[in-house]
Amino acid sequence: MTMGVPIIPGRESGSHQGGPALTIAITGSSGLIGSALVRALEQAGHTVRRLVRRDAHGPDEASWDPAHGATDSSAIDGIDAVINLAGEPLDQRWTRAARRRIRSSRVEGTSLIARMIASAAARPRVLVSASAMGIYGNRGDEILDESSTPGRGFAADVCQEWERATEPASDAGVRVVHLRTGLVLARHGGALARMLPAFRLGIGGRMGNGRQWMSWIALPDAIAAILFVLREDGISGAVNIGSPNPVTNAEFTRVLARVLGRPAVVPVPALALELAFGRMADETVLASQRMRPRRLLEAGFEFGYPTLEGAVRGERGE
Repeated sequence: MTMGVPIIPGRESGSHQGGPALTIAITGSSGLIGSALVRALEQAGHTVRRLVRRDAHGPDEASWDPAHGATDSSAIDGIDAVINLAGEPLDQRWTRAARRRIRSSRVEGTSLIARMIASAAARPRVLVSASAMGIYGNRGDEILDESSTPGRGFAADVCQEWERATEPASDAGVRVVHLRTGLVLARHGGALARMLPAFRLGIGGRMGNGRQWMSWIALPDAIAAILFVLREDGISGAVNIGSPNPVTNAEFTRVLARVLGRPAVVPVPALALELAFGRMADETVLASQRMRPRRLLEAGFEFGYPTLEGAVRGERGE
């Protein structure tokens, strides 16, 4: 392996969890997590039906329109499980219009999925639905597991509504899992890919004072964790999807610079981030969320990339 170049592996470690092949409907299949998840599911022998916001092209797709509460009646026919990952990106300035899109894409879309499941003649056995670490708000050094109370702010409020939107499915007796996902690291997309150009030029640095905790997870572990909870009938409710070893932003910066062999001496002041991104900066890059994946660990899930440096270098843990 070439040293000095971050390699978050493209393959999905631990993707095959055994058991019979399933037919799985998935929203958000074109996103960073969704596209990798579809590959892992298909490689493991499962049948995937993508729910898309356009006309369906072929039997492996079905149309849905969450903005208008409409969907193809066959979308979940014969489905064993639904994985709901759809949502407007957060990395934009949170104008009033953007906040409406962020909320409606999550809450209304999830509510539609849950109602579809509840009204189905033959219901899927499980709904695995996205949420986010933003539910905890800005919590300083507090260690946050699934029993921790929600925080405050727009992101926390949206996440709570997002999780409540699944209630029609759980009320109908379907097992529901909420994926409270941390920062997903991948070489080809997401936050890490946006950071790399500055760090390669030697102009990367901490954000704000650097003391805020970052709960992160390598993409292969995120995929493996989703497949794990999909199979584990005893897991329902909130599940933290993050490495057992979160780091501060300052430590994240040091590790990334060390792997690249570049300095990291150009900090980004909190004020500059707030001026550029407003509320979004305060509740994302400057917020501190020290998340612990207690339920995954207690259920026996094994992280392939438990440390940040190993994940960035693409070196699996022992």
